[in-house]
Formats: sequence, C-alpha cells, structure tokens
Amino acid sequence: MRLRELAAELGRELEGDGELWIDGVAALESAGPRNLAYARSERFAAAARASGAAALIAPPGLDTGGRPAIRSPNPGLDFARAARRLAPATAHEPGVHATACVDPTARVDPSAALGAGCVVGARSRVGPRSLLFARATLYADVEVGAECVIHAGCVLREGTRIGDRVVLQPGVVLGSDGFGYAMDEEGRLEALPRLGCVVVEDDVEIGAHTAVDRGTLGETRIKRGAKLDNLVQVGHNVEIGENAVVVAQAGIAGSTRLGRSALVMAQAGIADHLRIGARAFVGPKSGVHGDVGDGERVMGYPHRELGAFRRIWASLALLPGMVRRLRAVERRLGISARDRDDAEAGDAP
Repeated sequence: MRLRELAAELGRELEGDGELWIDGVAALESAGPRNLAYARSERFAAAARASGAAALIAPPGLDTGGRPAIRSPNPGLDFARAARRLAPATAHEPGVHATACVDPTARVDPSAALGAGCVVGARSRVGPRSLLFARATLYADVEVGAECVIHAGCVLREGTRIGDRVVLQPGVVLGSDGFGYAMDEEGRLEALPRLGCVVVEDDVEIGAHTAVDRGTLGETRIKRGAKLDNLVQVGHNVEIGENAVVVAQAGIAGSTRLGRSALVMAQAGIADHLRIGARAFVGPKSGVHGDVGDGERVMGYPHRELGAFRRIWASLALLPGMVRRLRAVERRLGISARDRDDAEAGDAP
C-alpha cells in the first residue's frame, strides 16, 4: 500500500513522499527498499540512518537520514498495527478435517476450522471463526469463544471456558489437576479434590507449554487482556488480573491474586495465598513470600523493595575489598585464624 494510506490508517503525521509503495515490514538491519521498519527511540538513531528501509515509523524529531517517516509517540505499537495490515495472518478455510473426532453432542460453528487429529469432546462448543490446529484436544464441556486460535497439541480439560480472541500457543494445557495433597495417618499422600475449572477471558494470549491448573473447588481465572509467556506455571485457584503480564518460567502458587496490569518477570516464584497488587512489578528470579502492594516494585530472594535490592546487590562487589581490610586489621591486632574460627563458633568470650 502507499505510505500515505498507511499513515492515514494509523492516524499519524507523515513526513516525505506519501506515494511510496510499501510491500512489507522488516527489522532496521535487514529491511530492503520496499520495506517499512521502525526506530523506538534515539538509541536507534544511527541504525535508522544506516538502514535500507524505504520508510520508517519513528518518534518526532528522530533523524531518519532523509527517508520518509510516519511520526509516532509510540513507534512499537504503531509498527505492530502496520505489520498486521501489511502482513495479515494466513487465512484458513472453515471446516472439519476428515481425521478430526467430534462428539455427536458437540457443536462446532460452521465458520470454524479444525485441523488434522483434533478431538472435541461431549457437549463442547467451538465458536465462530475459531481455528484449532492439528491434535488440539478439547475434553467434555469445554467452551471456546469466537475468533480463537488454538495451536497444535493444546489440551483443554473438562469444563474449561475460554472467551473471544484467545490465542493458545503450541502445547498449552488448561485445566490440569492442581498440585495439592493431604497426608494420612501413615504418612501417605492423598490427592485433594480437583473439582473446579479454568476460565480464560477475552483477548488473553498464553505462550507455548504453559500450564494452568484447575481450581480445587472453584475457578482458576485469567482475566481479560492478560499475557502469559512460554513455560509459565499457574497454580489452582489463582486469579491473574486484566492486562497483567507473566514472563517465561515464572511460577504462581495456588490461590494467589495478581492485580490488574501487574508484571511478573522471568523465573520469579510467588508463594501461595498472596496478593500482588495492581501495577506491581516483580523482578526476574525473585522469590516472593509476602503480599506486594499496588504499584510496589520488588526483586530478590527473599523479595525486597527494588531500590533496596539494588543497593544490596551493588554492595556485594565491595565485599572482597572489605574482607581484605578486615584481615589486615586482625593481623595488626594479633588475631589469629584460630581465634577467628573460635569466635565464629561461639567459643570465644
């Protein structure tokens, strides 16, 4: 499409030749003479000037080397919208593959598409224009809304309900049994009841091989617009708030509540029955053992306020020098290694 047409669709100001034809999108480093690229900030100004792109989406004032530009206060967002316009998703013909297995009591909308080897269990429903890739499995009483994309190998266990425009990447499991056991009189473990379900609201995206456990008795709920990365573990009866983000390999234990627009970074672990407030930030590799307030930013194990964690982490680099100075003082005072060991063991006065 012409650049001026794209700028008009985005509602952004255009600088330069609006009659330029754009065929697709690419990264700054690999863009060609008919591609659109983007520069997020001044940090990318040199790469923008050196790029072979025909045009850029860039912040106001960023030097684009004289090439046409769509000016945007949020280049990443507008580039994503431009990419969807210039490189639309592959269309799939509606219908049910000959090798799919659909229970007679299930309902599949005529506009939906089911790939090879899909299974749709008793009384389950697949909504309009939804797409199930190969070997997606829906147990009994599963509800899939409109315009969902369920990739290969996903499993939605009994009673799972997902809303509209939900995207499940390959290998997602919704509704697996939660990890909960009681010990009997002889020390043997007996599974707690797993009678609840999983509810995923509209516009949620869940990454590959993420597992969301069913509620023990009630619901595990992923609220509207939340985004879960690959390899995330969500325990039973967890609630993840609207537009919250959970990054790869993070784990959230049972009955914890994650607030609206909270951000949990990679490999963080959150203990059970906690509240993580709205817009809270949990840093990577953190171990969260207590509630985190609205807007609070924490990191570390055990978790601490982010500023305090950074000061502690910075001080670790000073420890070798501090130890050398301490040893020098001990030598001047005539304190031997044995005296020091005795003191550490509690034997010295």
